[in-house]
Amino acid sequence: MDNIAIQRAAAILVRARRDMQPLGGLPDDLKPTSIPEAHAIQDAVSAQLGQLIAGFKAMKPVNDDATRGVIYGGTILPSPCDLPAATVPQCGVEGEVAFIFRRDLPARAAPYTRNEVAAVVDACAAIEVVHSRYAMDAKLTNLEKLADSISNGGLVYATPTANWRHLNLGEIKVTLTVNGKVDLEKNGGHPIGDPLGVAVILANLWREKGGVRAGQFVTCGSYTGLKFLNPGDVCGVTFEGLGSAEVTFTV
Repeated sequence: MDNIAIQRAAAILVRARRDMQPLGGLPDDLKPTSIPEAHAIQDAVSAQLGQLIAGFKAMKPVNDDATRGVIYGGTILPSPCDLPAATVPQCGVEGEVAFIFRRDLPARAAPYTRNEVAAVVDACAAIEVVHSRYAMDAKLTNLEKLADSISNGGLVYATPTANWRHLNLGEIKVTLTVNGKVDLEKNGGHPIGDPLGVAVILANLWREKGGVRAGQFVTCGSYTGLKFLNPGDVCGVTFEGLGSAEVTFTV
């Protein structure tokens, strides 16, 4: 894709964010064909929106290629949170472990190590709110989803703690409730069993963009799978040792 095509694809996604009209997909000539192209569309969306990047979502590598999405200012909210369902009509939720960077990790040539990242982050329970700019029944490529920041609609977080390094995050107990009833309870469930490893991947992906800033979040993959709720529903997630997050989708 040349820059004109990237900007055109981004403009379509920006318009979908603003008018809340779900897309059936990107036009065939504007579909990304590689991870770098999908990331470039993400970055063009951010530039066209002019919004602060307050955090990220990152995923396990696919064929050794790491991916990320951006989360905008105003959509990262402390728990408990009332979120108008009209702003995220799909009302998707995923229980995740998130980290907040307490110090900058600026751009540099050498990759950041696991220990360097661990030293500057606090951890917390979080609910990723999932809402796509595409229609729920749209037939999409994974790269189209990536161009849309992997369907992020927001993040609701528990109070972060610096006292997390003794926890086995691969086997941590997680409980998901819907309207006060337990919907899921298990130990572990993270896609690779290592959310901190995903945070390290993100820190190194973003080195090329100027580096991570203190106060930014990264959420690192679902333990609970994706569940779609309804307006009026209340979702809570608890990670043992990391607190609880709760979101109500208000009508």
